[in-house]
Amino acid sequence: MSVHDIWSSILDEVRLECEREPEIKLFLEQHILRYKEFGPALGMLLSVKLGSKHFPPPVLEGIFEDFYRQSPEAIEIAVCDLVATHQRDPAAVNYYEVMLFLKGYQALQSYRLAHWLWQHGRKSLAYFLQNRISEIFAVDIHPAAKIGKGILLDHATSLVIGETAVVEDNVSLLHEVTLGGTGKESGDRHPKVGKSVMIGAGAKILGNIRIGEGAKVGAGSVVLDDVPPHYTVAGVPAHIVGRTEVPEPSLDMNQRLVFPEKHL
Repeated sequence: MSVHDIWSSILDEVRLECEREPEIKLFLEQHILRYKEFGPALGMLLSVKLGSKHFPPPVLEGIFEDFYRQSPEAIEIAVCDLVATHQRDPAAVNYYEVMLFLKGYQALQSYRLAHWLWQHGRKSLAYFLQNRISEIFAVDIHPAAKIGKGILLDHATSLVIGETAVVEDNVSLLHEVTLGGTGKESGDRHPKVGKSVMIGAGAKILGNIRIGEGAKVGAGSVVLDDVPPHYTVAGVPAHIVGRTEVPEPSLDMNQRLVFPEKHL
């Protein structure tokens, strides 16, 4: 769906909700209905969330405006993430709910601004945003990390993604996931996660290792070695327990582990 189509759907949803729930009408008017486009509304929402008395929201809103004006593809990516969250999270009934109320989505879009600032050499401001994202959303993503589109951060609390981590398109990560290093080593030291991977709640993936496309990591696992594409790993330390049931586990979001008969 296009940015225009999604924004039209959000406006329709919000108008209906204003009729159903008059007490929230003013909030919805201020955050959605007074805007003609998705980008400015999202920028304002995140600026209010992340701003402080030492860094007023209008200043941050201006930075978001620069970001979306200079990188219009960022708005398309934000919509792609929104659609992914809506499709994969059964709690997300409406698009506007994802945008306004799901902190995993909000933290991810805030990181995207921090990453843009980092790429343009504005590292102090990028670190400031990383800190605020951590304080407000309990999500700690280094601004240098590279994250693709169509990403779901489900619940997202205590999610940690390190400096040299890479997350490719259409990945789903649940809360308390860590993509971290293994100690004090420097350089390229964080995991690389392939497309359509699903990482269960509490999983710790450590070191410069590769999680292959379409793989699944069981909840609570500690992964220290490469995972082949389309295989499931689980345990502490994690080991292969079988092939994935579907080509794209991140879309299926099935948390169950299917063990081969010899393990039953």
